[in-house]
Amino acid sequence: MTVDAQHDKNTSGVVLFGPPAAGKDTVSTVLGVLDARYGQLPKIKVGSGRTTGYRMAERAELDALRAAGRLVLETERYGNTYAVDRDDLEAMTGAGRIPLVHMGSVEHLRTFNAALRAPWLCVLLWVPREVCEERSRGRGDRDTADRLAAWEEALADLASVPAGEDLFHLLVRTDRTDPVPTAELVAAAHASGDRDPVRHGDLAALLEGAAPAGL
Repeated sequence: MTVDAQHDKNTSGVVLFGPPAAGKDTVSTVLGVLDARYGQLPKIKVGSGRTTGYRMAERAELDALRAAGRLVLETERYGNTYAVDRDDLEAMTGAGRIPLVHMGSVEHLRTFNAALRAPWLCVLLWVPREVCEERSRGRGDRDTADRLAAWEEALADLASVPAGEDLFHLLVRTDRTDPVPTAELVAAAHASGDRDPVRHGDLAALLEGAAPAGL
């Protein structure tokens, strides 16, 4: 199935929000297969570790971008600094592409949304803690404990969202939906142009169903 050219005028992107191992990379890859316009926006990274998918930079370059007002979002995680450059976003949308941005913090999502010039589709990809652990160990992560801590932070973060603040347009349990159907749901939602938020009660129900006993 392809969704090419369903709506050439929609220049917004997609936020894939979720804890580690929820499937953000996998869904992004499948979206690119379904429609070549989709592509993960390379974040700026200052630090060490994995370089694939990032635009590596020195601290001085990041400081200059911040001073120029080009940083849409700047975050700290795993001892590194990550940032989104508005020029990178506009270059993608200007070329007719659909940027994908991965996120895992509600506050970062709020900051990002406030800086956008057009509303993006916000999708929550979720898995229970045990699935996060299984996937992390299965892919050979050496920092699974950190990933689980990030999952717990994400759960608490989402649970603290007040009633009346509807952040997401689509909720998906990726341990119950395979990557291709998940990507098709995301692509169809983006193509429709509708940005009807998911009700707070649906988010709460999802989190309650995914939380382990006692957490």
